[in-house]
Amino acid sequence: MSHLQLRAADGHTFSSYLAGPNGLARGSIVVVQEIFGVTGHIERVADQFAAEGYLAIAPALFDRQERGVNLAYDEAGIAAGVGYMQRADFGLVMTDLQAAIDAVAHAGPVGMVGFCWGGLVTYLAGSRTSIAAGVAYYGGGIARFLEPVPRCPMQFHFGEQDAHIPLRDVERIRATFPQGEYHTYVAGHGFNCTDRASHDAAAAHLAFARTKEFFSKHLG
Repeated sequence: MSHLQLRAADGHTFSSYLAGPNGLARGSIVVVQEIFGVTGHIERVADQFAAEGYLAIAPALFDRQERGVNLAYDEAGIAAGVGYMQRADFGLVMTDLQAAIDAVAHAGPVGMVGFCWGGLVTYLAGSRTSIAAGVAYYGGGIARFLEPVPRCPMQFHFGEQDAHIPLRDVERIRATFPQGEYHTYVAGHGFNCTDRASHDAAAAHLAFARTKEFFSKHLG
């Protein structure tokens, strides 16, 4: 587990958290942050995938605005994170993601998993980057950016009690991208994050098992 600096195609440098497996990697995974930055939760997700045999990298996608963003899961953190999210340029975000993809591609096919804002980013990356497969956890805003649809296999996880993403939005996504794999849970937004009050251990465990199976199928 280490931190490294990456350079995007336009010359921007940014940090990333890298977690590698003990033996040979079976593939690689880019972990895309929530609006809170590369938090301990996001690093632990990367560690989870490293333990499953993948080379995992979590790029700091807000470094273009402010380096080292790591916000608390409280009202102040949400307010600050929404500001970073609103100022983020999706084109530049994809440029940074492609640099992260290129940094781990030597380990095999590259997948992507994103949470909250990162779920939306992962959906967009399915048509704008070279990932082989993507998994979006409670991706807020996907229903506003449905076209173009991803070119790669995608899996989705949503909470049925998510106050930010109504189930009608999930149905809109499913109608536009019916080839995707969809799962819902009796849980709220952010159910995978142990640092949030909305954490749901059972839902998180089942979602991770399904994510592992999905990546095993499409990445190896």
